[in-house]
Amino acid sequence: MLFVYPVFGVLSLTVHDGTSFTGEPIRQVFNSQLSIIVLQRTFVTAATVTLICLLMGYPMAYFMAGLSPRKRVLATYLILLPFWISVLIRTYTWIILLGREGILNKALVAIGLTAEPIQLLYTPFAVHIGMVQILLPIVILTCLTSILDVERDLVKAARILGATPAQAFWKVLFPLSVSGAATGGIICFILCLGFFVTPTLLGGRTSLLIANLIDLQVHKTLKWDLAAVMASAMLAATFTCLLAYWMLTRKRAEFATGGLAR
Repeated sequence: MLFVYPVFGVLSLTVHDGTSFTGEPIRQVFNSQLSIIVLQRTFVTAATVTLICLLMGYPMAYFMAGLSPRKRVLATYLILLPFWISVLIRTYTWIILLGREGILNKALVAIGLTAEPIQLLYTPFAVHIGMVQILLPIVILTCLTSILDVERDLVKAARILGATPAQAFWKVLFPLSVSGAATGGIICFILCLGFFVTPTLLGGRTSLLIANLIDLQVHKTLKWDLAAVMASAMLAATFTCLLAYWMLTRKRAEFATGGLAR
């Protein structure tokens, strides 16, 4: 009840003004150009960050799966090391690295790639860098677990039957481990939708995401009904992603078991 009651209260604010039912808050949000832009930016950012994490995380997980157990444990500790540090501290570290007088700009000027410091901080680039750095370990570990669950004898059997290493990977290992990548992707995407600290510190006002706009409506303009509509939109998007993932994995299980999963 401690969870359901507040959520129900937020949902009720989208259609009830305290005295009667109304759809005005929903109309205001979807007629506001700022709200539409921020919603689009949030979903695009979440999709691109998820894609980057998958493109970087799956190969890293595949590499770790090929290590000896002792080296794999050491690599896992290194992957988990950032979780020992606060997200706030890690985000402030990126401010130092990406600032006009930061290490990255000084390096670019020193090697001659730029004549003067360039604007890296308070840009979508900085937001993506910060979010990827925070979420990448989650994707790596999720993919690693899925890859390790695949029976190595299946890959060996494919090689014995004449498959090249690339064919054994694409036709055996990858199809059997793609569910882990999908799980990591859906977790990453959902977490991206609710990011607040990183876009605030690294993106500034030019890279507002939906969580930042909700905070603005609650604490600055005091329009709780509009904030409730945006929060409900995020909740609906989360449930849609989970439903799509469940349907895809369910169909995959039915196909793999010849319909016995039903």
